[in-house]
Formats: sequence, structure tokens, C-alpha cells
Amino acid sequence: MRVKYYADTDSLYIDLSERSSKESLEVAPGIVIDFDENNHIVGIDIDGASKVLNLSKFEILDFPSKKMILST
Repeated sequence: MRVKYYADTDSLYIDLSERSSKESLEVAPGIVIDFDENNHIVGIDIDGASKVLNLSKFEILDFPSKKMILST
């Protein structure tokens, strides 16, 4: 899983899979869920992220992986 913030569009994308998106559905204003060809969720896009999220703080709690990569 990867999380990327795009400052030029003020959007936050949570990439849940390496599979390609085949369909998208806006589930709430500015919240888009991407699905693969089997209808599995592959990503979440949050438009206007800085207006609805506190982007200055990012925490990962109780993450099951022994190895974690954080990059800025």
C-alpha cells in the first residue's frame, strides 16, 4: 500500500493494489473509489485533502508487517 499527496491538485491517493483501475465510483463529494476488473478496491482518491484531513500528522498504528518503508 502506498499513500501519495499531490500538492498541485490537493489530492491524496491511497494505492491499495498494484492492479489497474478499470472503474471508479464517487461515494461522497470528493471521495472516489477505484475498482479493478473483478470489482476489488484498488485505490481511494480524496480531492481537496487538505480541507478535510490533517495532513501534518500521519500515524500507522498496529501495522502487522515486520518491515515498513516510510518515505517523504
